[in-house]
Formats: sequence, structure tokens, C-alpha cells
Amino acid sequence: MNVDLFDFELPEALIAQTPLRERTGSRLLALNKRTGEIGHCRFEELADFLRPGDLLVVNDTRVIPARLFGTKPDTGAKAELLLLKSLGEDRWETLAKPAKRLKTGTEVHFGGAPGQPLLRAVVEEEGEMGARTVRFLYEGIFNELLDRLGEMPLPPYIKEQLEDRERYQTVYAKHEGSAAAPTAGLHFTREYLDKLQEMGVRLASVTLHVGLGTFRPVSADTIEGHEMHAEFYQVPEDTAALINETRAAGGRIVAVGTTSARTLETAARISRQDPELPEGKIKASSGWTDIFIYPGVPMLLVDALLTNFHLPKSTLVMLVSALAGRENILRAYKEAVEREYRFFSFGDAMFIY
Repeated sequence: MNVDLFDFELPEALIAQTPLRERTGSRLLALNKRTGEIGHCRFEELADFLRPGDLLVVNDTRVIPARLFGTKPDTGAKAELLLLKSLGEDRWETLAKPAKRLKTGTEVHFGGAPGQPLLRAVVEEEGEMGARTVRFLYEGIFNELLDRLGEMPLPPYIKEQLEDRERYQTVYAKHEGSAAAPTAGLHFTREYLDKLQEMGVRLASVTLHVGLGTFRPVSADTIEGHEMHAEFYQVPEDTAALINETRAAGGRIVAVGTTSARTLETAARISRQDPELPEGKIKASSGWTDIFIYPGVPMLLVDALLTNFHLPKSTLVMLVSALAGRENILRAYKEAVEREYRFFSFGDAMFIY
């Protein structure tokens, strides 16, 4: 399938530059995946589309201050590392800038006085598109140093740091490890989640530590030629039990964000491979997933999806098209552009049901 089938006009002005002051202040486009009907409302009206017995599944990953700005001790030149994935033993997969100047063996220093950095990074391997594997050298506790020296890894079109780091965290963020926020969840407040639970909607958590592979553009000519980068996920026992109870009772599995959807679909596929598991049941699992969902790849578990608006030709717009159909999505996106919805990480929301 050609990648250009998922292209559309998106004025740059519609890419949200800053978060709304109130989390629930966004607009909501509701798309019926069966009829193609489109509705427009405020995010607070999401409750009107949910039913008692539905299970809302959120990604409880927590973003780490993964962007480090340092200098090369030999030249004083500036360098930047974005931490993507811990490889253990103080080794990290990173995205480097300027990558062409960070060859194997290069050192980058962070913090401290000249010649006495608080943190050192040594490039051990070079990869494609700026990828570098580095080893960190330091005294003390790495996470404390990262919290002191690192900055939140905001999208590149956000030109200023947030005064409140928590604005780039969901209110249910728990397990540290992401290089980007699962942004569909940024709309929720604790109070609104309580309201949904009071009306009979249940809440469950999964974890997927978001890496930049989720947002990397598709460079291949065809969808089938694109490879996703693996990300760590976990579906705990209590969530698997709630999913099974919900399905048995006829409730819907509602994923909050594409990361939750990818996690649930990964668990569904792993569960299908277990001959001892009753058909249709889900079991707890964890590991690395590089699942790529696009039209033609069936959704086995997700019934409905809350998401933001994604960029043209991205893996994310392909995923939502797998759930709702490409024609429905492109028509909804065209209407969203005409009505000037805010796109991407800090943008408005879309509910596919």
C-alpha cells in the first residue's frame, strides 16, 4: 500500500504550539467508524459517548527529562543527546545532534565545571538517522543527575520549555521510561476520570515506554516497507483480568491513545499463541513490541479509541485508519482542518467509536 494514500493538506498554523491552560479545554471530534458520521463538541462531552461497563485503558508511562545538552571537551562544541532506550549497564540508545560530529569514541560532557563534568557520555556505536549508542560515566545516582541536568523532550516545534514539567505528563503517569508523552491522555484531569468512573466506566492501565520510533516519518515508498522501532510494554495481571471481564459482559475496550492501542493489540496477538488460553481471553504479558498497525491489519481487541490528530503520512494516522477506515479518517481530518482543530501533541482530541 502506497504511503501517499495517507497524505493530506495540513496548514502549519494548525500544529498546536503550546498546551491549553486547562487540560479539558480541548475540542473533540467524534467519528462513528461504522457509519462515518462526524460530530463536534468539547472534550468534556466525551462522557456522552461512553457507556457503563466500558473499560478505559490508559498508558501510565512517565516521561523522563531525556534531552541532555552538553559540550565536546576537545573543541567546546555543543552537542545534544535525546535518550530513547536504556540498554542496561549505563548504556543508552540515543538520538544525537549534530550526529556527524559524534563519531565512535567521542565524549560529551554535561554539567559541572570545565574538566569536571557531572556526567560524561562516550559514543560506542553509530546508527542511522542520528542514532548513537552511548555509555554514561558518573558518580552518584543516574536518575538524580538526569533530573538535574535533563530537559523534557518536547516536540521540535515547541520552542520554549514548559514552566511546569507536569504539563507534559498525564495525571496517571507512574512508570518512568518514555521519551515522549502519550499525548491523548494529557486531556484528562483526576476529577474527570473520577466522573467517568462514577458513571460506571472502569479504568485500567498498561505501560508502553514511548520512543521516537512511534513518531518517525515513514521513509519507505510502501507501508509494508516501513519498520517500527521496538518499545517496551507491559500488560499487568489486573488489567488482563479487567479486559476479560469487560469482554465477557459485553462492554467495550476503549484505548486512550495509539500507544495503549498498540499495547493491547500486542497482548491480543501473544495471547492467541497460547494454546492453553481459552479463545478470546487475554493474558498478562511484557516485553518489546514493534507492532505496526495499518489498514489490512485487524484490530483484535480495541473497540474504540481516544486519540489526538496526527501528521500526514505518519504511522499514527495509518493506525487510526486501520480502526475507522482510510476514507473515514481522511474525510474527518479534512473537516478538522476546515474547522481549524489543533493538531499533534498539544492539540485537540478525536474519539473513534
